[in-house]
Amino acid sequence: MSAKEKYLGLLRILVLAAVLLVVVPLVLDPYTINQGGKFLALAFVAVGIVLSWGYGGILSLGQGIFFGMGGYVMAMNLKLEASGANVPDFMGWTGIEKLPLAWVPFHSLTITLATILIVPAVFAFAFSYLVFKKRVGGVYFAIVTMAMTLTATVLIIGNSGYTGGANGITDFSTLHGMDIMGDSAKVRIYLLETALLTVLMLVAYFVRCSRYGKILVAIRDNEDRVRFSGYDTAYYKAFVFGLAALFSAMGGAFFTLQAGLISTTDIGVVASVEMVIYAAVGGRLSVPGAVVGTLLIGFLKSYLSNSFPEIWLYFLGSVFIFIVLALPNGLASLSFRLPRAIRLTRQASHANSPEGTA
Repeated sequence: MSAKEKYLGLLRILVLAAVLLVVVPLVLDPYTINQGGKFLALAFVAVGIVLSWGYGGILSLGQGIFFGMGGYVMAMNLKLEASGANVPDFMGWTGIEKLPLAWVPFHSLTITLATILIVPAVFAFAFSYLVFKKRVGGVYFAIVTMAMTLTATVLIIGNSGYTGGANGITDFSTLHGMDIMGDSAKVRIYLLETALLTVLMLVAYFVRCSRYGKILVAIRDNEDRVRFSGYDTAYYKAFVFGLAALFSAMGGAFFTLQAGLISTTDIGVVASVEMVIYAAVGGRLSVPGAVVGTLLIGFLKSYLSNSFPEIWLYFLGSVFIFIVLALPNGLASLSFRLPRAIRLTRQASHANSPEGTA
């Protein structure tokens, strides 16, 4: 990657951040900002997928697990605060009268945030390192992660007394005593979320430009050659997978704050596949492209499901198929193609002009 390409990549991230942080709050109403905030929470996952899949060659269909870890842990803290001295309402409906030990630590916001930042990343690193050490990868790894997501969904639904089941965890309104449901609160959460997403985009970009990023791309292109060169490829792949899990968990926590609930619908197999689609549409090799793709598909999905409730999935599927066939590198590739096409058109026009001919 040349110095010019690095500068342009960084510039794209900063321009996108400026639009999201400055322009959006000025021109959109609180409801639309809240909708955008929910989609930006999914953009955390998409940025992680760019790192793990786009540059690491690790296709995971189970990012919903880590998204759910962050979302459910945050929801547990919020629900405990809303319940006060009582057990959460869904526990009472199933006959549970004493708060389970697994819930007790999440009375503390500090422990809650530490769990979101540490547990998903450590679990993802340890699990993937063991798998990659066995040289399991490609489609097999994707199937394993999909099976894990399905298992997690079944476990959550089957233990409804402890997890809220298919209905999920909802009905909370404060975080550490601060309102999170009002319009002004939603905007503040959006701004915090966008600022943190900007930081993560910069982290992902600098990881890509670092020596580690170059080795990661080499592993994607020819893992055996890198392994024969003396590198522990399992460690490199597990690290980026753990980093992507961290991004996903943070997105899950913000999704709970923005949506006011978390359920198996938001973390299941379908949701996990959609997360990959977001990155693919935006561009699996572009960090800002993944964010734009997530917002585009999110708002398109919201509009189509309301306007065409019976056939909106066909529209969405058609968009994805078109992107894959016409733009294999996603919408981000247009930012490279259009300037080149304009330059070639100008050159051809100049060559055909009387001055150019002379």
